Amino acid sequence: MNERTGIITFKGNPMTLLGPALKVGDKAPAFSVVDTTLVPVSLESSKGKIRIISAVPSLDTPVCDTETRRFNQEAAALPESMVVLTISLDLPFAQKRWCGAAGIDRVTTLSDYRDRSFGQNYGVLIKELLLLSRCIFVIDADDTIRYIQQVPEVTQEPDYTAVLNAAKALL
Repeated sequence: MNERTGIITFKGNPMTLLGPALKVGDKAPAFSVVDTTLVPVSLESSKGKIRIISAVPSLDTPVCDTETRRFNQEAAALPESMVVLTISLDLPFAQKRWCGAAGIDRVTTLSDYRDRSFGQNYGVLIKELLLLSRCIFVIDADDTIRYIQQVPEVTQEPDYTAVLNAAKALL
């Protein structure tokens, strides 16, 4: 497993990312995660759509909560040809409970708890914490990565405007 350092910190402490260093223009790697009802979901599941994939450490933390609520709000104005997926290692049951309490209805939350294939294939699994780093990928309808925003400090929010502009530019 490829290990990369010097990319992110968690509360100021350097962390190690496991997996490849993906670049804009790369083909989006396959992954297998589950939705809140334990149904398997893959990259293929949203083929033909523009995908904003938001990897977060845990929905039960303040920054992830804020980020997912913000993307849920923004998703209301996005066309049907675009989906927002939030992936974490939270158990599907916890994700379902959190989404119900937070009123999340436009973002699809997915869990990578089974085999961490998203975290490892996208290079966002934090070795020291066994959580996903805060990173956003915009993938076009042909499964090509068109934008990546790796947030350098895990406890900080992403630049939402940059993400949304990158996704809307693909319409």
